[in-house]
Amino acid sequence: MTTRSTGFGDVLSRYGLLTLAILLVGAFSLALPDTFPTSLTARSILDNQSIVILLALAEMLVVIVGEFDLSVGYLAGLTHILVIGLVVKSDLPWELAVLVVLLIGGLVGLLNGVLVHVFKIDSFIATLGTGTLAYAASNWYTQGQQVSGPLADGFKSIHGSALLDVPVSAFYVVGLASALWLLLEYTAIGRYLYALGANRRAAELTGIPARRYVIGAFVASGVVVAAAGVLLASRLQIGTVSTGPDFLLPVFVGALLGSTTIKPGRANAWGTVVAVLLLGIGIAGLQQLGGDYFIVPLFNGSTLIIGVGLAGYAARRVRRVRPVLAHGDAPTVGKPPSETRDSQPIS
Repeated sequence: MTTRSTGFGDVLSRYGLLTLAILLVGAFSLALPDTFPTSLTARSILDNQSIVILLALAEMLVVIVGEFDLSVGYLAGLTHILVIGLVVKSDLPWELAVLVVLLIGGLVGLLNGVLVHVFKIDSFIATLGTGTLAYAASNWYTQGQQVSGPLADGFKSIHGSALLDVPVSAFYVVGLASALWLLLEYTAIGRYLYALGANRRAAELTGIPARRYVIGAFVASGVVVAAAGVLLASRLQIGTVSTGPDFLLPVFVGALLGSTTIKPGRANAWGTVVAVLLLGIGIAGLQQLGGDYFIVPLFNGSTLIIGVGLAGYAARRVRRVRPVLAHGDAPTVGKPPSETRDSQPIS
């Protein structure tokens, strides 16, 4: 016999963050009836948070396998500078410049994965190191100056266009989140990634090639970060060294807070999207209420602390309520050894 968490507690754990976002929209709409509940505010939130969501989804891929990537902000900064520089300084066609930058993002992800999995360097240290190197490369390439110049209309339209009066960046987010949701929830790759994050040694013993999937997660993350850098470059149309690092905190908030909703206890694509949108709604509302310049870091920092606490609570709650395997069942890939048949207490 199995036990399942039912009722209000289960609904709250799955959709509490989404409910909070809706309540925030309602509260700010009542407080600011002339400015907040407008299409302009909605488009602004979508536009401002689209790049953060893409970066948070990249971070999510690494979090799933039990690692962290501190290089995402620095790499986004480097790639947005490089794609403009390749077009303006090197006279490359913008399409080729985008491909080169995506390749660079993948190579940085490969380096991160090798340092973490092959050389066994803690992911915080390894990715902080590569991020700092990316920041140094940004400074070297720009020589402390902004990178700017004439850009093709096609490149500008990567961010600047709209469909049905909705910023095109929102469609990028929906497309990537949908693809990752399908990959993680309905394919063997997704099951392997979650298994490695839950208990890497146990996953390896079941035959999952950890090196391939852990390094692959870092590579995929690097490519997504580079794509976000391209979108950032299309939006700003100038390259500045100071831009990238500011993304790190909201990206971590989104990836960690996202693991507390939709699929509580594990990082997931739509939970990450909801978490970042919650940040965007809160910041937009507080700014319209006249919040000072320190509101954004204050809100992000507070939410990060809350998010880490909630993520830990959600993970513990899932372990308490997860169904116990029947005596005759085979161990399931992705479950920690403590939940397999051999580790059950003898009655």
